[in-house]
Order: sequence, then structure tokens, then C-alpha cells
Amino acid sequence: MRYFADLHIHSRYSRATSRDIAPQTIWKWAQLKGITVIGTGDFTHPEWFKELTTKLEPVGNGLFTLREEYQSDDVPISCRSSVYFVLSTEISSIYKKNGKTRKVHSVVLMPDFESVLRFNAILSRIGNVSSDGRPILGLDAKELLKIVTDTCPEALYIPAHAWTPHFSVFGAESGFDSLEECYEEMTSFIYAIETGLSSNPAMNWRWSALDGLTLLSNSDAHSVSRIGREANIFDAELSFAALTVAVKTKKGFLGTVEFYPEEGKYHFNGHRACKVNLSPEETLKHNYICPVCNKRVTIGVMHRVKKLADRQDDFRPEHARPFYSLIPLTEILSKILGPSEASKKVDVVYKRLLQELGNELGILIDLPLDIVEEAGLPLLKEAISRVRSGNVSIIPGYDGEYGKVEIF
Repeated sequence: MRYFADLHIHSRYSRATSRDIAPQTIWKWAQLKGITVIGTGDFTHPEWFKELTTKLEPVGNGLFTLREEYQSDDVPISCRSSVYFVLSTEISSIYKKNGKTRKVHSVVLMPDFESVLRFNAILSRIGNVSSDGRPILGLDAKELLKIVTDTCPEALYIPAHAWTPHFSVFGAESGFDSLEECYEEMTSFIYAIETGLSSNPAMNWRWSALDGLTLLSNSDAHSVSRIGREANIFDAELSFAALTVAVKTKKGFLGTVEFYPEEGKYHFNGHRACKVNLSPEETLKHNYICPVCNKRVTIGVMHRVKKLADRQDDFRPEHARPFYSLIPLTEILSKILGPSEASKKVDVVYKRLLQELGNELGILIDLPLDIVEEAGLPLLKEAISRVRSGNVSIIPGYDGEYGKVEIF
């Protein structure tokens, strides 16, 4: 069965997240977006975990469904589909290693509430898991991986947004130059990395050290409307075991849905406060110094990839999986209609298109353009055609500032 999976999102208990995130709103928006398997996010948080145990019920295969009493009928018939939850969380590790402060984020997936309970009990003795849905622990990422594998051998551990400057395994500000430097003897338990919004598979193909890994993409959504902005495509049985086997072996893993990496907020280098946006080449000319304030610029993902890469830009490994670079439908509509993505006008047209054409990923990836044209919105067919072909221009994001996209 071919399906889309978004394995990394957040609850309303994480910092800078929407207050309307709940299992029932996640369930609804997964259908609107076209996501079949969705992470719960934040299972380490006591209140969120309590809510998950109340509102979700196990299917018996390591996945969960929303209990019927919490389901609603306000999903358009054209988008209605089964949604399965997988228990997931993100953990922030801040610690000293090899004379440097490290800040590594990790995604953990588990197949049952009992394993999560044991895992949470261990972490609660190490640090405060109640203050943030993404807890900050003074715990070496390698030691966290040990705890995961000891607590639940079936669990899956994934380095989160692996290239983000400040909080990732390869980040320029606090990361490592190899997985082995971070995880040492535990490296063999790393089967995949999350590429993050500011990089795509093609960028990762340039580094041969990653060839054996599955390159996953997830939304890291902080609001339900952002679910599915990046996702994974599987052709496998709907079960936790089949999902993890596909991640570990790449059999049944078809590829990913991607943000254009230039649109990510850490693609290029620069200083947001100074409005200085620099390519890697420009950064070298300035000797890593901001020309406005004379302080060191924040080094983005493209620069870091170039530093570690041992291949040319256009290299593609023999068995590399395909990926689809997309722009969210509300952003496309904003370019066509004029108002911002959050405007009432865009929202009305967005809902109409879902009712007439089906879920968002289906519209953006699979729907024939002639059918898109039948929706009667001038320029929509042309806009989606350009997005699918990569015929767009983007001012790259930098230092926390999202990139700016032009379709026409």
C-alpha cells in the first residue's frame, strides 16, 4: 500500500506551538493534507501523554487510531481516509563532548504505551520532562540512543533535522563532522537521518558517508496546518514493524515530499538582524564576518553541506530514492490571489479546492493538470505545473528567516 507518513510533529506543550493542537485536530488535518501515518509528537510530556492514552486506541500493529467519540464529520468527503498515529517525540540534548558544547535533537518512535511509560520514567530521573513538549536534557546523544534501544529494542531513533545550525548532529554551530564522532559504538543503530526543511536529498547525496542511510523528511509542524509540508512515501503494510523495516532497509521506502530547501530558514548564511544574506562563496569573501555589525554570521545548511561533501553538486547514488519538491497549496494560492496565506480569502478558496479535488498532497503531486484546471481558478494549473517542474525562483532563507518564493 502506498501512503504518506509525517513522523515528526509537535503538541501544544512545545514552545512556540499553536494552542489548537490536539489528537482530534491532528486527525482532521492529516486527512486534509493526505497523510495516512502521523506522529503524535511530544510523548515525553506527562499531560500530552495522558491525553494520548485517553483519545487514542491501539490497532494491535504498533499504530493507533483516534477513538470514535473524538472523531468529527467536518472533513470533506473528498478527503476522508483512515489516519494512523505512531507514538513519537523529539528530545533536545545539550552537553559537552570533545571540548565543545553540543546541541543535538533526536526523534524517537515507539510502538506501544508501555514502552513509552518506561522510557519517560527514565528520562524524568535525568531532567525535567514537564516544562516543554520537547524536553531539554543534559544527556549525551549517544547515551540517549542507548536508553532508547535498552528500553524498547523495536524503537526507532532518528537524528532530527540533521543540518540545522544550532540543534543537530551535523549543525555548523554545535554538531559533529561524522555520525561516528557523535554516536561512537552506537552508530550502527542509526538507520536514517531527517534532512530538515533547509536541505533535500540531492544535497545529502553529495556526502558518501550518508549512502547507507535512509533520508527521511518530516514537517516538524508547530501547527496543524503545517502537517505534511514535508513527508515520507512508503509502499508497505500499515504497521509499526513494516514502517521500521522500510526505514532500516529502504525496501518499501519510495522517497520523500520536500520543501524547496532554499525556502527553509537556515539554507544560506547571514545575520537576520542586519538583513545580511550570504551565499557560501560570499561568506568566504567576508571571512565569515557580517559586513554590517562585524560579528560572525550564522552558518547555514548549504555551507555546511559543501564543507563535508566529497562529491559534485549533481551526483546521484545508484539506488537513491526520488523526491518531490513542493510549495504548500495555501502559499500557491497566496501568490495567485494576492492576500497572505492566513487571509480569509485564501482559506475559503483552499477549502473549496479540497472539497472539489481531494487532499492537498494529491492535488500537488498526483492530480492531472487538466483536472486541476477544471476547478476554475485562473493560473492554478500553471502554478502547480511550475512547482512540479521546479520552474520557480527563491531568495534563500537565512539565520531564522524563511526564503521568499516567486512562482510567476
